[in-house]
Amino acid sequence: MGCSSGCDTGRGNHNNGGIPAGCNDNGSCGTTGGCNKLNVFDWLGNMKMPEGEKAFDIVEIRFKNSRKDFFRNVNNLPMNVGDVVAVEAMQGHDIGVVSLAGELVKLQMKKRNVNTTSEEIKKIYRKAKQTDIDKWQEAQKIEVSTMFRARTIALQLGLQMKLSDVEYQGDKSKAIFYYTADERVDFRELIKLLAEEFKVRIEMRQIGARQEASRLGGIGACGRELCCSTWLTDFRTVSTSAARYQQLSLNPLKLAGQCGKLKCCLNYELDSYVDALKEFPTIDNKNLLTQKGEAFHQKTDIFKGVMWFSYKHEPGVFIPMKAAQVKEVLLKNESGEKPEDLVQATIESKIKVVLEPAFENVVGQDSLTRFDNKNKHKKQHSKNRPNPNNKNKVQGPNKGTPQAVKPQGQRNQPHKPNHKPNPQHTKKPNNNPNNKPNNNENKDK
Repeated sequence: MGCSSGCDTGRGNHNNGGIPAGCNDNGSCGTTGGCNKLNVFDWLGNMKMPEGEKAFDIVEIRFKNSRKDFFRNVNNLPMNVGDVVAVEAMQGHDIGVVSLAGELVKLQMKKRNVNTTSEEIKKIYRKAKQTDIDKWQEAQKIEVSTMFRARTIALQLGLQMKLSDVEYQGDKSKAIFYYTADERVDFRELIKLLAEEFKVRIEMRQIGARQEASRLGGIGACGRELCCSTWLTDFRTVSTSAARYQQLSLNPLKLAGQCGKLKCCLNYELDSYVDALKEFPTIDNKNLLTQKGEAFHQKTDIFKGVMWFSYKHEPGVFIPMKAAQVKEVLLKNESGEKPEDLVQATIESKIKVVLEPAFENVVGQDSLTRFDNKNKHKKQHSKNRPNPNNKNKVQGPNKGTPQAVKPQGQRNQPHKPNHKPNPQHTKKPNNNPNNKPNNNENKDK
């Protein structure tokens, strides 16, 4: 995924002294590499070490996608988040970006069960030179074409495997091929052909479906980036019992993620559901026995603490009961007693309020064209409307617009101006039955 934030990922920032472009806090910008995977915010980046204390000499380095590792800063180089460095590899050197430095690295190593005094921790050689970065970028450009060519060779050999990603080492001397397979694959012939084709050392690394989704990334059903590619590091097993505890329908199309496995988010709220279900009685296909009949369990509302039952002779009638009331009925049945009817108690009125709509149905009361533009329609009839400034012109019933009806006491009365009327200019009443204007009025004007 491309990064459009103001902070650069660190490629080529060594000319600024290792400070990422767009950041003004000496490399502790929280959005540095904001489009990268498994980012960690260095909330101790602006704090200085106490006098006499040395900074932690191990740095976390990020490589392609979600691959990270810890390296020891033996030369005491000043390291900031986003610096491109050359690190030790099995053979040759690799190029990576500093993702975390300082005291927080200790917490990350403790989380991953890495010993800080281990001799297996590799070293940091130097900050990457321009020639190192150019060679690294050239290796990145050929990764996609290498993957497509390797897929073609694997299909020709008839191997039941899926190559999902290729990662070149920084010095372009080694290529790691990540693949997924349901069964064990004999790829010895494939390694020979790939080594002859690309002239590099080949390493085949098998990953699971969840690790493949974390490397490739994507958008989940919730509309956000996949958890496995942004922050999730441990992939715990997810079973269908997690969906049953949460009252979810066992639909594999809705419960499966992009990796084809059950979604990891099914485990997020599982503990809360398990604790809430402890307050409910265990039914285990038990029916409630009453004098009215035998009732069986229909469904459970965990949030409201309500269980719904129905009589066998009335399966369409749902009777809500609190969990405590169900326990009372079960205790009575165990002692041989049968209540007259299922106790609905005070929750009956509350459930009715939920079931019955509390809003007014206004479908059909509003016009479907109430939001249409009616300006055109108004302009077409504006010519036929009477002009309020010209009070002498009165349109008849044949003009397309209705004639204004005056009160009975004001009909056919002369207009009363604000000034005192002149007897010579007094208007005469219009007694014309055709409602036409009197010619004498026009002559007077």
